[in-house]
Amino acid sequence: MKLVDTHIHLYAEEYGELQNELINNAIEAGVTKFILPNIDSTSVTGLNQLTQKYPNNCFGMMGLHPCYVIENYQEELACVKQLLQSHKYFAVGEIGMDKYWSLDFITQQEEALRTQLKWASEMDLPVSLHTRNATREVIDIISELNLPNRKGVFHCFGGTFEEAKEIINLGYHLGIGGVVTFKNSGLDVIIKDIPIEKLVLETDGPYLAPMPFRGKRNDPKYLRIIAEKIASIKNISLELVASTTTNNANQLFGL
Repeated sequence: MKLVDTHIHLYAEEYGELQNELINNAIEAGVTKFILPNIDSTSVTGLNQLTQKYPNNCFGMMGLHPCYVIENYQEELACVKQLLQSHKYFAVGEIGMDKYWSLDFITQQEEALRTQLKWASEMDLPVSLHTRNATREVIDIISELNLPNRKGVFHCFGGTFEEAKEIINLGYHLGIGGVVTFKNSGLDVIIKDIPIEKLVLETDGPYLAPMPFRGKRNDPKYLRIIAEKIASIKNISLELVASTTTNNANQLFGL
């Protein structure tokens, strides 16, 4: 059984010296591929080092995270564009909007999102979308732009069932992580009737560890817990969840 983690910050300082051990343990547990979202210019070096060290396992994205859209966002976007044009990346991400932490730069967040969506379309790359407290806004922006080559993942999906259907109709997948294991999250009810062909798995490590590790550092091998939970919710085999979501990820990201 093989699994693909479509969103994990393996370069994060929380992993520190255990980074290689955690990656190798995850690979032994069946999590054989990891897709790494970028944050801003400060995360590029760590991300690229991992993709170079583990070329068959780690695959990079390039983008500007909405929470890091601040005064210098134009410089950061220029850096993203230059890297996308000069290096091999498998997606534009992590991009989007975040109305949870701060609204100070929300207008600039939207501008950065629109810009990066256009780059992804031009380069025929999928996107990894961060939409915390802003799922509706991002859906509306994507619909309005109506760009060609539209594809990607609504990472850490947390919207309604109606929004999930809209997202799928727009051509995107839902990224399902540890929140699906949280009691009263409501995500289990939503994904029960969503086709498995429209789901991909993610840990978002080191954040959002699944139960029973909630509140602790999220390790990449925990992806299996998420796959097991989805199998239980949908009353299908773990093997079917693994094979289908792995195929979804491989096709979407061109792995």
